Amino acid sequence: MTDLLETTRASAPTRLHRTVTAVLEARSSRWTTPLLLWLASRVVSTLLLGTVYLLATANGWHFASYRRDPSFATFSGSWDASFYRTIAEHGYPHDLPTDGSGHVVPNPWAFLPVFPGVVRAVMSVTGASFWVAGVLVATVCGAGACVVLFRLVLAVADARRARWATALFAFGATGYLLQVAYAESMFLLLLFGALLALVRRRYWLVAVLGVVAAFTRPGVLALAVALAVHLVVRWVADRRGSAAQGAARAVAGPVVGPPAVGAPLVGAPAVDAPAVGGRDPFPWRERVAVVVAGLVVAAAGLAWPVVASAVTGRPGAYLDTELSWWVGFVGRVDFTPLTPWFLMAGRWLGPAGLVLVVVVLAGTAWFLGRRDVRALGPEVLGFVIAYVAYLVAVFLPQQSLPRLLMPAAPLLGSDVFLATRRRAVGWLVTGVCLQAVAVVLLWFLGFP
Repeated sequence: MTDLLETTRASAPTRLHRTVTAVLEARSSRWTTPLLLWLASRVVSTLLLGTVYLLATANGWHFASYRRDPSFATFSGSWDASFYRTIAEHGYPHDLPTDGSGHVVPNPWAFLPVFPGVVRAVMSVTGASFWVAGVLVATVCGAGACVVLFRLVLAVADARRARWATALFAFGATGYLLQVAYAESMFLLLLFGALLALVRRRYWLVAVLGVVAAFTRPGVLALAVALAVHLVVRWVADRRGSAAQGAARAVAGPVVGPPAVGAPLVGAPAVDAPAVGGRDPFPWRERVAVVVAGLVVAAAGLAWPVVASAVTGRPGAYLDTELSWWVGFVGRVDFTPLTPWFLMAGRWLGPAGLVLVVVVLAGTAWFLGRRDVRALGPEVLGFVIAYVAYLVAVFLPQQSLPRLLMPAAPLLGSDVFLATRRRAVGWLVTGVCLQAVAVVLLWFLGFP
């Protein structure tokens, strides 16, 4: 009776906490578990977005991204989604738009064609507007990204880490992006799929997914680096395994006299010898496949600036377009690799900003060097290091940075986030709270 009364008096948050942790600690299915997590996270994100939309509409609040035809669909397709709409409905301009001084202004060439192309196909089939079709495509791709991320972490870690990593990803501060008319969810689906294919050694599939991802969002060059890391790791492991196996054969020595029935042949290793060195054969056909896949992905990752220049007839069309977004933060500047973070920090925070960048980079290096992070495997670690280096080299850090860090989601499977159940739950609650803060700030003050 006492237990019944205690259960009755249990608060709703306590029951919810127990339910969530029970689900996340239970046995997993490779399909149902990530899809249930995705579905639950969509309920949370939709409630957050819907509440903000209804409150703002009822009170006449102004959004940071204005729409002449306000609806929940256009609300979910704010900011840069308008450029995707232009591409889906009209394609890319042949002439870059410029201001009165001849400087390039923001235009669709900063955005790649796969996402708006798929949305256009859905619009043609369903008759839906861009806003509805864009949200639909992004949401479906978000579900796929959760499934593939789950399988990727499962492949490099275990089921518990896969469940929690997927939950932290879907419910996290940027979880709302899995259902707004941006290309993020599609890019993540392709990228996680390519990394999973790499871990499973399906190199031609890596090439296919990598090429499509390269025309969905920038950043695929990091995947080519991951392929190079994989090549080196397997090559070295194969050579070490061969040397160890040769040593084992030398120790075993030849068999003198005719072998008995079932005995090893002359010169064969002893029964336990193949285990020495743990050789993982790396045949030449696989080496060629890795190299070709890496070159194809790298070429695709470098192709869009060439396309933009060829179509517009203006050298540097893509770079000039990207730099047009910097004007509001640092003015008009020339691009120099590896300087954007220092440029931004120095402009807004002075010398203290430069110190802050050094501290952040040192902290990132420490984090990526942790044993539990390295335990996720060379493919995941190689990709993340290369991707972070890419962001530091070319990206001007501002409010879009959390969105651009989403490809590093496999790291959510590390002990930094999941060492204990309490720590994992803490990060989960923090993510939901930060998502609410992000929705309010971004929809009323800025853009993601």
